[in-house]
Amino acid sequence: MSKIRIALIEDHDLTRVGIRTALLQKDDIEVVGEAANAAEGLKMLKMVQPDIAIVDIGLPDKDGIELTRELKSTANGQQLLTKVLILTLRDNKEAVLAAFAAGADSYCMKDIKFDNLLEAVRVTYNGNAWIDPAIARIVLQQAQQNPQKLESAFVDTKTIASNPDYVDNLEGIQPYTLTERELEVLQLIVEGCSNAVIAERLYITVGTVKTHVRNILNKLCADDRTQAAVRALRSGLVG
Repeated sequence: MSKIRIALIEDHDLTRVGIRTALLQKDDIEVVGEAANAAEGLKMLKMVQPDIAIVDIGLPDKDGIELTRELKSTANGQQLLTKVLILTLRDNKEAVLAAFAAGADSYCMKDIKFDNLLEAVRVTYNGNAWIDPAIARIVLQQAQQNPQKLESAFVDTKTIASNPDYVDNLEGIQPYTLTERELEVLQLIVEGCSNAVIAERLYITVGTVKTHVRNILNKLCADDRTQAAVRALRSGLVG
């Protein structure tokens, strides 16, 4: 079984050591690099090319958002497939939206429980966005107030450029394309609930939740949960 290769970029030694120690308890995770600032971190990421970079937003020389932006822009010229999981104490709207606009794949608060961090890592590794429930309301509010702006943070511009009907298709999503249960799952996704929480709320298994999520993503032509939430809000499927 291939391991999830993770790099840590965090300037607080105790925090970095704590995260590393916790992650290494899991057989399917390997920590392949560490750095205490953005300059060292970017150099390290280009060299080791991990699956996921866990990046602190408050680095001493350059914040994690700018590091993410540089990493993602570098990836356009090279096959650098590293996903970025932002880890921070900042839950203000500007920081959250700026992180996603820079290309961050997931966003976690530093006081996250370890089990939730593991879930965030695995969800991110599988190509989906994981948003801490503590900041899901920010994404929800922004999607309601200015959905087009938020959509741009999650949709590759190439998708729109190569498909002029993209926006029209987005607006034309109809409620009847989703089952009643899928709409219930979608509402909980919008609220920032994990698969485990959705299963508990709806009295179904996590496996069933995953099936519903997969069907929702397919029906909404979404690449991940966050994109699905934004599209659902924009089209009025949920409120």
